[in-house]
Amino acid sequence: MNQDSVVYLNGAFQPLSEAKISVLDRGFIFGDGVYEVVPVYNRRPFRLAQHLKRLENSLAAIRLSNPKGAAEWEALFLEMIRQTPHEKQAVYLQITRGAAPRDHGFPQGVAPTVFMMAVPLKTPTPEQVEHGVSCVSAEDFRWHRCDIKSISLLGNVLLRQTSVEAGAIETVLFRGGFLTEASASNVIVVKNGVLLASPQDHLILPGVSLNAVLEFAPMVGIPVEVRPISYAEVLDADELWLTSSGKEVLAVITLDDKPIGDGKPGAMFKKMWAYYQEQTLA
Repeated sequence: MNQDSVVYLNGAFQPLSEAKISVLDRGFIFGDGVYEVVPVYNRRPFRLAQHLKRLENSLAAIRLSNPKGAAEWEALFLEMIRQTPHEKQAVYLQITRGAAPRDHGFPQGVAPTVFMMAVPLKTPTPEQVEHGVSCVSAEDFRWHRCDIKSISLLGNVLLRQTSVEAGAIETVLFRGGFLTEASASNVIVVKNGVLLASPQDHLILPGVSLNAVLEFAPMVGIPVEVRPISYAEVLDADELWLTSSGKEVLAVITLDDKPIGDGKPGAMFKKMWAYYQEQTLA
């Protein structure tokens, strides 16, 4: 983003260079807030209702009142999209508990800080889609409320850096030997023609893209099973996918330098990827 890019802050659209918040904002001091990232295709938000529902759930989980209704949020997203030149965008929304003297307890009578910006949507390259990507694994040491889309992402940052330093695209996480998600993505296993997904409990984020894939799977003839998945099962998978707003759905061909399946994006992935692309343009 350049300094002339338009952002939204607390009721006003303004150049990025003019957007300011207090150093006492609880997002800065405590990481006390939540966020959403909504992908935009052809200047239309993709699955906005699902993102707004997850936003509502995250706000409720941290006991912060939603400052806007669904219709108000939709209008704000559409205006942000209108003020940004890109056909494909990622619209980032962050809500914190606002600025107040530093104290762990919730402040009273403080307005939340609402910030929104839009940047070009970075999706997988044609080479990544055709040839797949590599990942490493790590123990999931994050907190026990990963279902909240919190701006407190230090654990995710440290785990993602593990894959950066290994030259991999993601770090796939396991807690007690069972798959949770990845540092910035959800993870799906395919075995014997069945799509396997971990239970969406407090240990993983209920990904909008993940749930899109679970919804799309029966439409392309892929049955779905939700259950705990061990590390051994992941290594023995026929296919392994990442899902997120930016990655959409992406095939993993190696994990910890071990090939997944035959080491190439599989037939199920190709079927799902094509259907996913159709839905982004529908």
